[in-house]
Amino acid sequence: MTGFARRAVAVVFVAGLIVSACAGSDDEPAAIDPKLGGEATRSATNRNAFGLPVKGLDDDQRLDFEVGDSFFNQNWVTSPASTKARDGLGPTFNAQACSSCHGLDGRGAPPIDADDTSTLGLLLRLSVPGTSPAGGPMPEPTYGDQLQDRAVPGVKPEGIVAIDWVSETGSFDDGATYELRRPKIDTSDLAHGPLGDDVMISPRLAPQVMGVGLLEAIPEASVRAAADPDDADGDGISGRINLVPDPHTGDEILGRFGWKANVGTVEGQVAGAFHGDMGITSPLFPDENCHSDDPSCVAAIGGGSPEIPQETFDRVVFYNRTLAVPAMRDFESPHVRSGAEQFGTVGCAGCHTTSQTTGPADVPMLSEQTISPFTDLLLHDMGPGLADGRPDFAASGTEWRTPPLWGLGLVPVVNGERFMMHDGRARTFEEAIMWHGGEAQAAADAFAALDADERADLIAYLEAL
Repeated sequence: MTGFARRAVAVVFVAGLIVSACAGSDDEPAAIDPKLGGEATRSATNRNAFGLPVKGLDDDQRLDFEVGDSFFNQNWVTSPASTKARDGLGPTFNAQACSSCHGLDGRGAPPIDADDTSTLGLLLRLSVPGTSPAGGPMPEPTYGDQLQDRAVPGVKPEGIVAIDWVSETGSFDDGATYELRRPKIDTSDLAHGPLGDDVMISPRLAPQVMGVGLLEAIPEASVRAAADPDDADGDGISGRINLVPDPHTGDEILGRFGWKANVGTVEGQVAGAFHGDMGITSPLFPDENCHSDDPSCVAAIGGGSPEIPQETFDRVVFYNRTLAVPAMRDFESPHVRSGAEQFGTVGCAGCHTTSQTTGPADVPMLSEQTISPFTDLLLHDMGPGLADGRPDFAASGTEWRTPPLWGLGLVPVVNGERFMMHDGRARTFEEAIMWHGGEAQAAADAFAALDADERADLIAYLEAL
């Protein structure tokens, strides 16, 4: 959240609309449009709110969606197995299904404390100084770019991850207090010796997956036009694009997905998750996920080459691309309407862009839609408090992609809890806001300066998204 200096009180940012609210006018603010995903929006408030397809799929597309849904949600098994369509898990892995981390297409959860070793939904990215041949992070020489804490029989898990939490307190300008926490990471039982002394470790939480097809359909020119890498307008915001390799050609394309915008397409994101999280080879990543010289990993029996064939893989990609965005709730509430005004005045909309328009897409309901994802898809320096010190292509160790906010109000309904930021450290919207530093420091300070009712209204707006 940034841009306090450039947001005048005379402008109210409301879920996809910018409406005039000139001082002295008796006019009521325009009604909030609850269709955050444009015509691709679905109205659902139950536990399946993130799992519905966009409207308008034809019979063949609906079949592709349902098959993709099945392979997204059901467990993969080790080879050899009678279940030939779903074997090939591992040799090392973090989860047995996409839904293990993205439960009900929602978010993962970090461990509760150091005694909780259930890390489904949160993993550790690893790298060492330098740049890989593809231009991204240099993998840790023994363990690769991700620590796998599970393995098939006969292969050692790479290690055990424990995360404890260190808390600190702060206060808003009116004296009300809040608590922030940061993760303290420990690894043990490392199968192939210690991590390198220069290893960089970054925990990553699985985000909700709905709406990614709409984000993919935002024209690259629109994202580039919003970037201001040198802060030419002097507003304190210097959003930058990330450029990453096309998984087919190796050519540079715009990064859109991942916490550091380090993946350019939904297809690349799905393939990377199959490979890194489950050890499943695909048409894009055909080699087994073995980084060490452990002969048991190299000798493990695979489930075919690739283990997820092209047709099945394409259907999982289609499923991800066509998950609908849930509609906004309580949009007529005066508190939500007041919160929408605070969202603009404080400066949140400086990066959490309230309105985008998609370009042409192969799925009609994704094409030419006015949407409210609350992201500019750009990298922003978020200051030392959130820094992981781990570069990723053009992203520095302090930069993160602006995460979409749509659907966050429903995460507790879908997943039972709501953990935010790249490592799940924030348990409430207030915590998430107060972690903002760097380019977003002005917005965090402006939020802290609000009175209790104004803060509550802004949170009500976020809860309604």
